[in-house]
Amino acid sequence: MQIALDAMGGDHGPQELIAGALLAADETDLAICLVGNETLLKKHLETISVKQSIASRIKVIHAPSVIGMDENPVDAIRKKKDSSIMVAFDLVKGGDASAVVSAGNSGATLAAAIRKLGRLKNVARPGLASIFPTLKGPVVIMDVGANVECRPVHLYQFGVMASGFSRLYKVDMPRVGLLTIGEESGKGNNLVKEAYALLKKSSLNFIGNIEGRDVFQGDVDVIVCDGFVGNICLKISEGLAEVAMRMLRDEIGKSTMAKIGYLLARPAFMKFRRRVDYAEYGGAPLLGIKGTGIICHGKSSAFAIKNALLEAMEMEKININEVITRDLLVEDVGLGGGV
Repeated sequence: MQIALDAMGGDHGPQELIAGALLAADETDLAICLVGNETLLKKHLETISVKQSIASRIKVIHAPSVIGMDENPVDAIRKKKDSSIMVAFDLVKGGDASAVVSAGNSGATLAAAIRKLGRLKNVARPGLASIFPTLKGPVVIMDVGANVECRPVHLYQFGVMASGFSRLYKVDMPRVGLLTIGEESGKGNNLVKEAYALLKKSSLNFIGNIEGRDVFQGDVDVIVCDGFVGNICLKISEGLAEVAMRMLRDEIGKSTMAKIGYLLARPAFMKFRRRVDYAEYGGAPLLGIKGTGIICHGKSSAFAIKNALLEAMEMEKININEVITRDLLVEDVGLGGGV
């Protein structure tokens, strides 16, 4: 299997992305296309000692331009057809790669995916899913930023697509919750109320509304929301985890006894840090496109990039798009085609 990596995206430059690609290639039999400035990428590769077994599976594909983080996504993909992210999706469209992983401009990545690959049959809008740690295991939240304005059918389809994706985590009958301001069925705005009716009528294992305080409890496997709410939830979670670790370090540094206690409990602290680290989950899968795309955090480390590449590989192995297409068709028939 070959995956295209946008080697020019992200805040840390090609070095971190290449390091992540090499880690993934070392752990698996993946072949990886590094898409970007050929001279720059090859120059960096020459400074690294790479096993021959890995080097034979790393290919550089030239893309002369880059879409910046602050550029308008739609304008950028129209003007920069030779950018790394556009060339990466061209590889998937042409059958030369199975998936794309990018830590670059997320809006441009989404726009490029839809323009180059299109939407799956019956998908009204593709969306971004994200995996959150909870007390009882990972939960899939969708959408986390691709669609800030949604209709009820979009939320319903997010539930279907995220349920299919949750199979990566060996969940057979994922419990689906709708994120809103109260557990009662009448709570929320019109969007949430109408989406509730669609989810309730579907064959999904819909358990009803959940509140923000329930996100990390682990009592559901899938959480449905629009991209505006989901992105805020995502950013708050990332910020809280970072601040909690900083507060903990500050408190430990205030006394000798705290330092001794930390040394004794260090293994537990390290496990906690891994549980709340987004890098453990790689990136956010873009569900609903005719292909596989993973959008990573701009600050992604080599470890996070490696996990994103492995996540893309697993999505291809279970043929996630076939699962989503079939489930949407079954659901649409079950609802009388009324969505």
